[in-house]
Amino acid sequence: MHRNGVLALILTGYLLVLLDVSILMAALPQIDADLGFSPTGLSWAQNAYTLTFGGLLLLGARVGDLLGRRRTFMLGIGVFTAASLAVGLAPSPAWMITARAAQGVGAAALAPATLALLAANFPEGPERMRAMAAYGALAGVGTAAGLLLGGVLTTTLSWRYGFLLNVPVGIAAIIAAPRLLEETERHAARLDFVGALSSTLGATAVVFGIVHSADVGWTAPTTVATVAAGLVLLVGFLVNQARQEQPLLPLRLFADRRRAGAYGARFLFNGALVSFFFFMTQYLQGVAGFSALEAGLAFLPVTAAVIVAATVTARLRVSSHWLAVAGCAGMLIGTAWVSRVGMDTHYLLGIAVPMVIFGFGQGLGLSSLTTAGMAGVEPRDASVAGGLVNVSHHLGGAVGVGILVTVFAAAGPTLADQVSAALTGACVLLALALIVILATTRSEGLHADHPQQHRHPEGPGRLVHR
Repeated sequence: MHRNGVLALILTGYLLVLLDVSILMAALPQIDADLGFSPTGLSWAQNAYTLTFGGLLLLGARVGDLLGRRRTFMLGIGVFTAASLAVGLAPSPAWMITARAAQGVGAAALAPATLALLAANFPEGPERMRAMAAYGALAGVGTAAGLLLGGVLTTTLSWRYGFLLNVPVGIAAIIAAPRLLEETERHAARLDFVGALSSTLGATAVVFGIVHSADVGWTAPTTVATVAAGLVLLVGFLVNQARQEQPLLPLRLFADRRRAGAYGARFLFNGALVSFFFFMTQYLQGVAGFSALEAGLAFLPVTAAVIVAATVTARLRVSSHWLAVAGCAGMLIGTAWVSRVGMDTHYLLGIAVPMVIFGFGQGLGLSSLTTAGMAGVEPRDASVAGGLVNVSHHLGGAVGVGILVTVFAAAGPTLADQVSAALTGACVLLALALIVILATTRSEGLHADHPQQHRHPEGPGRLVHR
């Protein structure tokens, strides 16, 4: 088995999931003009995908245990590819939102399978660390690459081709999977559809209530009712999971304080990350007057910085938790800087330079939080832990955009003012993420990294790294 080919195929599957987040962002003004979304309704072209994706991820992880992760990988790509075709052909907002939700269903099966296959094919130690660094870095590079690719296709052809492109790539991945990937052991598993449905509907209701508040206010009966119903469903889901013999979400994964902190920090981190691209795309096209292609190119400083950060992360022998601290700090500085944008902000100093800082923090943060989220996980929990990493990632993005859309809608009077206010809110999310990480790493040494540390056989007080 050629590990480079295995890694390339796994990363291709994950890249499909990532690109469809940012390809959409690059085309938001064109999609709005073509299909006729309302200002707050446009966020559902994004959130329909991320909510079904995040809400069904744990069920997707359990399907991987039941069917085998290679089969689940292929099933997920198949559903995702068919839904991508439907998005590319969408004639109306309702059609697009429905097809985006179907993409989320496919992605929910695909994403945890990719991370579990990576853990199964790369032994713990330096080799897995490098593979995890590539996986984590792809989350950053894929976002920026999607913006560029979406800009190119939107400007030269149509925004629809950004989704239609998934069809040949998905078919090729399905054909390659049996040739490159070995099937993992299948485990008896009970598929908790009620739990999956309650968690997905709960998260959707909370985000709907938050976004809806931008139109009718926080005290409106519909806002209060939907947020309350969503919270009840989510609490009920957690209570139910504690009683299950085969829970979708084993609460033992949160027993490790540092790993739990990585999940919480990633939720907040990605809420700010997705919001940065969501609102800056609108600023660049709506205020700075960039075309979709020019807006995609404008994000190249982020891409370059993410690549450099990923290279550095793979070589550093520093705790993933402290790398996450550096990542959050870099993102916070970059976001705070660019949140000062106005009607006449100069691109180089007001946008490009803080984008470099932002991108470097993004690259450090995503790869290190991925590693920290999988640290010390037992083989039986590898799939669900991979699912939980992605749950925190994508639900964090949906909730972050949902919250900051309300800030955006309430600010004014210009689009520049609205974007500035939303990005200021993103700084709050990053500050909270930094607090979470520091609260769970304050007793660690700089070079300690769970589970990479082991007692040296020659003495009880010495630590070595594999």
